Amino acid sequence: MPLPAAAFSFVISSAPAHADLKLCNRMSYVVEVAIGIDHQAATATRGWFRIDPAACRVVAQGTLTADRILLHARALGLYGSSPAPQGGADTLCIAEQNFVIAAARQCRSGQTPAPFTQITPTQTDDGHLVAYLAENSEYDDEQARLAGIQRLLVIAGYDASPIDGTDGPKTQAALNAFLKSRGLNAEAVQQPTFFAKLIEAVQSPSAAGLTWCNDTPHRIMAAVATDDGKTVTSRGWYRIDPGKCLHPDVTGQPRQIFSFAEAVDNDNRTVKYKHKVLTWGGTTQLCTRESKFEINEQNDCGTRGLSAAGFAAVDMSGGSKTLRFALP
Repeated sequence: MPLPAAAFSFVISSAPAHADLKLCNRMSYVVEVAIGIDHQAATATRGWFRIDPAACRVVAQGTLTADRILLHARALGLYGSSPAPQGGADTLCIAEQNFVIAAARQCRSGQTPAPFTQITPTQTDDGHLVAYLAENSEYDDEQARLAGIQRLLVIAGYDASPIDGTDGPKTQAALNAFLKSRGLNAEAVQQPTFFAKLIEAVQSPSAAGLTWCNDTPHRIMAAVATDDGKTVTSRGWYRIDPGKCLHPDVTGQPRQIFSFAEAVDNDNRTVKYKHKVLTWGGTTQLCTRESKFEINEQNDCGTRGLSAAGFAAVDMSGGSKTLRFALP
């Protein structure tokens, strides 16, 4: 069975902020993290720090003078309906690419507000500070790493489900097939670059399943929907950078697959081309929402506070399909 929808949470305890601050990822997602430093009525933010499952990263070195430490985390856009960002009491400014913002409570052009959560990290035996990112499944490091590998294998088209952080013949078969396809030996799994190799595979054209490829100069946000004969489920948003490809994680054998995509700018606003919104879709109206989503009920989208978008049916009769998004 698939895992229930997860949310970012932070395992914390009281400790003074006086040493290196380290964040550790016990989620099954590769995440990007931004930190906020609140001190004497001034608030600054900095990001992004990328952290693989079961890995840690120092995000502030040396003595940290702060009244409060705040955190915002997001999963990579290739995951589609990944855990929603945490709900925080503070709204601070971030940017899409790597950033340092000195006055982070008043957003300027190219900056967007985001919820930040206050954390009080644990002090470790070596005197440093650590906070853990966790999800509902409460993985330990070994389970988080394996679940992270399973999740990316599934998106890349290898059947490593269920995503549960538990090893078994099915996971090993999917992993071996991936290694063989990329010309890698078994030792590659333990290398620190292995998640980067999995992500590279997810963002490359595939000979099986559905692949999206972005041939425009704009960032594209895409959504996929599946009809298994009983339920139509729509899921998004998947981020596809210019020049990249991506496989949405379509599992099982749905009777029909649908696709919708739109180009967005750095402020996440839809892009217009020759006075028309730049989208790729069709006539099948299905539910979406502005933030990441997975929706199983497709009736009365508007009355339920959702949006409706025109999805296009994808012909998968050949076993694979690559949709290339290009300027008209």
